[in-house]
Amino acid sequence: MKTYTDLDHFQVPNPVVTIGTFDGVHLGHRKVLDRLKEIAAEIGGETVLFTFYPHPRQVLTPEEHNLRLLTTPDEKIRLLEAAGIDHLIIYPFSLAFSKLTYEEFVKNILVEQLKTACLVVGYDHKFGKNREGSFDYLQTCARQYGFRIERLDALLLNEVDISSTKIRESLEQGNIRKANQYLGYPFTLHGRVVEGQKLGRQIGFPTANIESSDINKLIPGYGVYAAFIEISGKTYRGMMNIGTRPTFNQNADNRSIEVNIFDFEEDIYGKEISLLFIDKIRNEQKFSSPAELVRQLHRDRETAQKILKEAEK
Repeated sequence: MKTYTDLDHFQVPNPVVTIGTFDGVHLGHRKVLDRLKEIAAEIGGETVLFTFYPHPRQVLTPEEHNLRLLTTPDEKIRLLEAAGIDHLIIYPFSLAFSKLTYEEFVKNILVEQLKTACLVVGYDHKFGKNREGSFDYLQTCARQYGFRIERLDALLLNEVDISSTKIRESLEQGNIRKANQYLGYPFTLHGRVVEGQKLGRQIGFPTANIESSDINKLIPGYGVYAAFIEISGKTYRGMMNIGTRPTFNQNADNRSIEVNIFDFEEDIYGKEISLLFIDKIRNEQKFSSPAELVRQLHRDRETAQKILKEAEK
């Protein structure tokens, strides 16, 4: 997959294009990408995904600090490459760009610069200044400029249409199974191991404190989770607690992430780590004594082992 941050040297035969943020690259997005590849094969073209950086909300409403994304830019690139897209355009989003009318975007970018042969959009596609780029309007543009256009219906799963918003809501509620079902892969958090208070070590459950690699990356709701942990190319089983840390840190919403890696004793301070969320075990709770906490942690570990063993099948 070739990645571009401008269109100066973009030249592709019969581009089959789609546009959007594609946060999460979930199953609904995959439906669009699969159709993109089908059309490209039919017409001897190549697939092109046009997205933006930074996220439009960061430019249009910079005073807001509640943007939470399913994928970081690097994660999105990896997922799109794995999906088999030929060309990824990460176009700089600015206030000036946001003021383009949809007609200007179609004429200046889709037609004159990309030379789009076919445009594929999702069922809820709206784009351009004041989100004026509806499908009806796009059909008019397609006839005027001579490119093909196709709109796909929403992908339904258990009679529910899949969307990035629904996945974010599921993760915030701790419904990891539903989120993973919609994503088509385990929700993953990448970060770095940082110094903690080392309290877990005192009760026989040492934890690695994780700082997310991106402040805007969504962190699931409070609770205890079963997860696979990837470190230096190896995968381990473990459980983690997501709580709150009142003092400032680099995680979204100042959430603390503490991971207990099973059967693991290496020093990993400063190392990169990936957490693959599999299921939630329980909500956070207070305990009347350290002994009661330890008993619960043993039960949590047993539950996590069963969940992760089942996930490996």
